[in-house]
Amino acid sequence: GQRPHGSVSSSSESRFTLNTLNQSAMGKTKNTRFRRPQFTPDGLSVAAVKDVVEEEDADDSPAVELLEKLQSPCADIREYACASISRVVQQSQTIPSFLQRDAVRRLGPLLLDSSLAVRETATGALRNLSACGGPDVCEDMVRQDVLTPLTALLKECCSGFQMNSSPVKKEEKRTVEDVANEAVNLLWNLCENSSTAMSVFNRAGLLDALLPCLERHPHSIQLALSAAHCLHTVTDDNSDLTGSVNGAVLAALENVLLSTQPGMEHVLLRTLAAGSVWNLKACFSSTRQAEALTVVVATLAHCLSLDTGTVVPELWQAQTTRLSSNSTEEPASAHAEEQPAEGVVEEEEEMEEGDGEVKMKEGKRNGKKAKMDKDISDFLPRDRLELREAIALLTAQQTSLEIIVNMCCSDEPSDDEWEEMSSSDESDMCADGADGNNSLLSPLCLSAELHTTLLNHSVPQQVLKKAEFPSRVALDICNKDPAWRCLIKKMQRVQCRALTCLHNILAVMDAECLGGAAGLQVVAQHLSSLVFSSEEVVKDEEFLEAVTSAMRSLLQIMASKNIPQCMSSQQLMNVCEAATQCDLVSVKVNALAILGITGSTLAKEKGSADTLQLIGNALLNVASKDTNLVVCGEALDALFDVFADGEEAERAAQNINLLSALKALQPVFKAKIRKEGRGKYTPDQLCVLDNIRINLRRFIGYLETLQKK
Repeated sequence: GQRPHGSVSSSSESRFTLNTLNQSAMGKTKNTRFRRPQFTPDGLSVAAVKDVVEEEDADDSPAVELLEKLQSPCADIREYACASISRVVQQSQTIPSFLQRDAVRRLGPLLLDSSLAVRETATGALRNLSACGGPDVCEDMVRQDVLTPLTALLKECCSGFQMNSSPVKKEEKRTVEDVANEAVNLLWNLCENSSTAMSVFNRAGLLDALLPCLERHPHSIQLALSAAHCLHTVTDDNSDLTGSVNGAVLAALENVLLSTQPGMEHVLLRTLAAGSVWNLKACFSSTRQAEALTVVVATLAHCLSLDTGTVVPELWQAQTTRLSSNSTEEPASAHAEEQPAEGVVEEEEEMEEGDGEVKMKEGKRNGKKAKMDKDISDFLPRDRLELREAIALLTAQQTSLEIIVNMCCSDEPSDDEWEEMSSSDESDMCADGADGNNSLLSPLCLSAELHTTLLNHSVPQQVLKKAEFPSRVALDICNKDPAWRCLIKKMQRVQCRALTCLHNILAVMDAECLGGAAGLQVVAQHLSSLVFSSEEVVKDEEFLEAVTSAMRSLLQIMASKNIPQCMSSQQLMNVCEAATQCDLVSVKVNALAILGITGSTLAKEKGSADTLQLIGNALLNVASKDTNLVVCGEALDALFDVFADGEEAERAAQNINLLSALKALQPVFKAKIRKEGRGKYTPDQLCVLDNIRINLRRFIGYLETLQKK
């Protein structure tokens, strides 16, 4: 939401008022909108792959021998070669040597090999190549026509389901479902990373191939989940697909939403289906939209109502009981088939280190670490049922919160959502675009109907609960077992998404829906307790960005409604510290805005001069020393708000020599805009910075008038 400049009301004739030609202050954030996650591995540029000088002797490269083995008449050797490639390409530095030797075109025909095992491992090798290579490699794979055999494979798999609709027998080593699961994951990777792949998906009718995979959910939940993830990705912001969505697609999604199978993986499946229905809401008739909306929100609310602090310990206990029971009843050899592949436990331990979005086929990694997907269930051995369930629950809750964020999104989305955003790509339009009502929204978005449905299912309250720190009991359990440690980062990610969700809810819902003045004060105290809880928290930039954005929105609303705020001087000191020490521009901007909002409110109160001095010195320090002009501009903007009016502000300004400090700063700020502006900042930011420059000149004039009195 936007904060109007000079928000302190006063009848004083000498009150400073800002130039309002542009009311869009530096770094004012739009409501966040989440796109489906993009990969963030150490991607390789295709140009770099093509231009790289091969340092190794051609005969020494593992690519030469393995690619030759793909042509073997023996299926076992072809399978071995595919599995080896799948493992080797997880060291991303090896990928160029495979791409230079036409690995994609040589693996492609093996997707339709006569052996099911070769089909699965060949698809797994391409899946890992797409995951570890990043967006440029995915585009290159699509250019090399990988989607032609992949489409044929998916369609053959679907025919195989129809011929064999019985559940999978436990002793079967390879099944059509296993092959289809690899194929769907490869398709998902490509569609997330390649706009060309999305165009082919739309053109080739691949939606029809995903449906049978989704419909396998009673028999093959892993395949159904992969299909649901892929469907959620391809339906996001894809108007070209809308025309080909028929009744069968909507019916399949509806069947999933209304399914009643127990377990967290099924909760995740229903959540992803809810996300796809929301993405496809324009395909429903007006009469069905209301019904669909109710089912979607009910699904999300149910998911959020599950308490990880209870469920995770229960799952842990269930695993402990089952493993102790198995060890007394069966010899160890009985589980030999189900043990993790070498290196899998190591991968689980490393999950918390790199929380990228890579989805890979399991295998040992040597050399450079590849970042991993948020959902690593594919890496887990099949007897780790409880850990799979825990991961599914946390993934479902994160996804639910992201969908609600998008429901409550009141701004036209930019191209960079989900990427870590800084104020440099968040500043509002200079003259137009200040009015949020001009955004291109679906008619259903922010409708009274949606508003009512969210409230009927207590969604704001559920979101607030998820914004609390993860359960200490659950964290202790996860710290006990290296395999479960990956859940800690996931629990923290859910909290961050909840805070972002709260930020958007505050922007689009009336304060009364959140409990009026008293309710807002409770939320403010809750957020204050989060951000000032420990030194460890202040180091987590993702969390800080989410919590300061939510605090900023909330304090803005409270100030506009004259609701008393509840931050102590010590808490304000901590905000000052965050504003000066955090490396993330968006956190600095939020912290400065919080100081400005709080200070302008305090300026109305008797005896606040000391606190205003504290705030003023902190803002001056940032405005004069920070190297980023966006941050300097926000600090000046906050100073104008804090010292715009009132006796306390006047006294504090004199005590910190505000006038002389700003006079010294003025030429420096002006010169920096002229020198650095055009190269480093967008036209919108330059427009705002220029406006702040004008306001600075006028504010100095205002302070000089006060001094003459």
